[in-house]
Amino acid sequence: MNVCFQGEVGAYSEHAARSLFADSELVPLASFDDVFENVASSRCDIGVIPIENSLFGSVHTNYDLLLEHDLIIRSEISLRIRHNLMRLAGSDSGSLEKILSHPQALGQCKAFLRSTHPDAVLVPAYDTAGAAKLVAEQQLERTGAIASRQAAEEYGLEIVAADIETNHHNYTRFLALTRKDRDISLSAPTNGLYKTSVVYKLKDNVPGALFKSLAVFALRDIDLFKIESRPLVGSPGRYVFYFDIGGSTDDDHVVRALDHLTELADDLKILGSYPIGTVVE
Repeated sequence: MNVCFQGEVGAYSEHAARSLFADSELVPLASFDDVFENVASSRCDIGVIPIENSLFGSVHTNYDLLLEHDLIIRSEISLRIRHNLMRLAGSDSGSLEKILSHPQALGQCKAFLRSTHPDAVLVPAYDTAGAAKLVAEQQLERTGAIASRQAAEEYGLEIVAADIETNHHNYTRFLALTRKDRDISLSAPTNGLYKTSVVYKLKDNVPGALFKSLAVFALRDIDLFKIESRPLVGSPGRYVFYFDIGGSTDDDHVVRALDHLTELADDLKILGSYPIGTVVE
């Protein structure tokens, strides 16, 4: 079984994939689009993607791709994000002129960078591990990277400072996706509780329509964990809504709620019914 993720070896997505599927072959890919397309075309069995960060919010690109592709969510996991400043081994960390990383990582470490390297030029990269790889492969002197400890080990870099994120309550939730005909077994433990993710658009854009769609869950005491809206492509002023609700599609009250929702919504799509994920510190 192979599992693909966006980024280079040492990326946080790889850590999430390894936590979920410890004995699988891991396949790094350049973009989120590549992850979805490789799973949809059967070149990869499973794709692992980030869907939201506790500090920076939702990964909107992946919400759009969930709607575009006919894949299903099989599991989730939340990963504590620990950023580290690294450099070429033996170089002078005090002379760093540039620091590379993903824009979110640079933003999440801005207090540390402002106090310790105020004159360094911050250079955005497409991936944290990719920044570490670039420093190592090109032997960039006076250049640091912000990435995971695993990335430092993978590319032979020396960690200058660990856990440099401004807010240590920094978690990213990842989803594991497969084709609908593919079953999986998880390495990560679960607590036996489930959630179900759905997406739909309202039949009528009239006052109270969204409230009525929410009420189908409230009337049945179903927890609503998350709601996300995205513009409906080609229909200005209209939106599609993503919900995460408590329970499984094997539960009668969830089935009745979704049946009720079809009376109010068009294009209702169940994105997955899967175990509520654990937190990896």
